[in-house]
Amino acid sequence: MNESKKLIAMQLIMLMLLGFIGYKMVIDNDSQLLESGAIEVQDTNGVTHYFDETPDSVVITNTYVATVMRMLEVDFSVISGISGDFIDSDLWPELQDTDVVQYSAHSEIDFEALFDVRPDVYFVFATNGMVDTDMIRDKLEPVGINVVALDFYKYDSLRDEMSVIAKLFGKEQKLDEIFTEFDELEELVNSRIRNVSDGDKPSVVMEHHASLTRDPVVLTASSQWNDLISMAGGVNVFADLIGHTTHVDLEAIIDSNPDYLMFDGITFEIGYDDYDPNNQCDSHFGFIADRAGFDELTAIKQHQMFVMAGEFAGPMMIHGLPTLAKSLHPNLFEDVDTERILDDYFTRYHRTDRIGKFVCVA
Repeated sequence: MNESKKLIAMQLIMLMLLGFIGYKMVIDNDSQLLESGAIEVQDTNGVTHYFDETPDSVVITNTYVATVMRMLEVDFSVISGISGDFIDSDLWPELQDTDVVQYSAHSEIDFEALFDVRPDVYFVFATNGMVDTDMIRDKLEPVGINVVALDFYKYDSLRDEMSVIAKLFGKEQKLDEIFTEFDELEELVNSRIRNVSDGDKPSVVMEHHASLTRDPVVLTASSQWNDLISMAGGVNVFADLIGHTTHVDLEAIIDSNPDYLMFDGITFEIGYDDYDPNNQCDSHFGFIADRAGFDELTAIKQHQMFVMAGEFAGPMMIHGLPTLAKSLHPNLFEDVDTERILDDYFTRYHRTDRIGKFVCVA
């Protein structure tokens, strides 16, 4: 009898052990699923995301990510939420009836609207100083929404960021085609400027739009424009300063006596379907020329000031590179039709004609 009880007890212990092992395997597998998947991508913040399959519901907060999705021919039916930046824009007709979950790319999220959408992915800027990406991640990821942070406005990360979208939506072949075009455009520019000595490269001061209302704010080496200026054969005067943008005295610009003064066009009404109706560009050039001591600057005397639309600092940057290079080296690019390159970009990727004023020249 005792032997029988011992046998039964041993069988029960074995069943309990097997049950515990099975339970442990299930728990371990569930844990691994959280950190594994058929698709693995790393965003610009260095955060790795895992997906079992291509997301079928995403929220996009800025036009840059939408542009890349369109370039890669991602079906826009996956976009279930947007910011107000897309509303009333002829460039985004297929998104006009999409739910708005925040006023703009830089505004606070309407969490009630976002949770109604319940997307798999929320795309947000990674390093934009006006967006608290960490806070957004802390609030959304615990409830199952992947916060994928990508910028698309810095040359040194553009290709990696586009690769994330391509991998996420299975568009690697299309990405290869785009990168081939990028390579061709970069070589077009490089072939013209490679023999220009460092001493002959024009000096450039690139001012931020914040300079409209206060002391000059210039862009440094960590800005989205620095690499493009260098690739176009120019030298960013204030590349060595600390920060993405930084204040400088007027005397610092006067002392550098730049060959060119550039301004980003974010606050000017130029770009797609914008034509500077209030003549902001000329007013700004007049304001700059009237700064004390600026009348002796080479850039002022030779009328070498220009404003480039905000599109040039986004995914269009490679297609805009020849335009910038031609502005800095007009003699080397006389035979290059930079307008056609921009036109081709819009017809090929946005499937629309390019309309609007994209560059203002003094």
